[in-house]
Amino acid sequence: MRRFAFPGRSFVRAHRRPETGAAAGGCAPPSARAPGRKSRLSLAVALLGGLLLQAQEQPPLVRSKFTFGRIRFTTAGFGWFGRRGQGPPWSHDYPRGGQHLMKIMSEVTKLDVNLDGHIVSFESDEPFEFPIAYLCEPGAMDLTEKEVVNMREYLLRGGFLIVDDFRGERELDNFRNQVRMVFPDRQLEELPRSHPVFNCFYDISNLFPQPPYSQYLVPRYLGISDDHGRLMMVVNYNNDISEYWEWSDSPFMPIEQTNDAYKYGVNYVMYALTH
Repeated sequence: MRRFAFPGRSFVRAHRRPETGAAAGGCAPPSARAPGRKSRLSLAVALLGGLLLQAQEQPPLVRSKFTFGRIRFTTAGFGWFGRRGQGPPWSHDYPRGGQHLMKIMSEVTKLDVNLDGHIVSFESDEPFEFPIAYLCEPGAMDLTEKEVVNMREYLLRGGFLIVDDFRGERELDNFRNQVRMVFPDRQLEELPRSHPVFNCFYDISNLFPQPPYSQYLVPRYLGISDDHGRLMMVVNYNNDISEYWEWSDSPFMPIEQTNDAYKYGVNYVMYALTH
């Protein structure tokens, strides 16, 4: 077992040792998995970023570090979110959730990251500068026509969305309606546990982190793929894995569940960068 430092706490990561095989749910450190992983990751970021930026009128934005996007979206109303004073739905767990995930990405993959994510909106072309973006609380989402068009283009050009933090049939129905506007010919589908997103870095096919609060709910993992079978969007329904990321430097969240939530985040990013 290997411990790696993190603000205020110590996290345990099981990894594959060449002489003993893999520990349950773990994977080899980058140096043991394959030579040159850092250079390949950098190349993957560059290639995917170039794909997203193609056909843009403005000169490509050159970034030296991988940066996580956070999607700001229009809402039909704040509902209970506003009453509890948590800010707009899209802002929940920001910025700590993304910052902490990027710290873990840097540790376990050696990916050169920008710890501070960037807030972007599909009302503009700015999301096309970020190959991977996070979107939370889609149960409150009410996309404009411009957002619909740009979200569809973003995903079809190679972008990847991590959708998280929503629950209940009403919120799922709202999100399905939004997706139907973006992709009238596609729909959310349950992801089989054999899908590459669950084993592209860590083997998380048998890891099921429970919801941090409404623990009676059964999490489901949904997605939408393009015509070539590439997953464009992964959806954590009835769960909130970013909540574990946000509070991972505090005893507020159990360390075992936090580690599992991080493995989900790492796999999502690695899948997007390599597919």
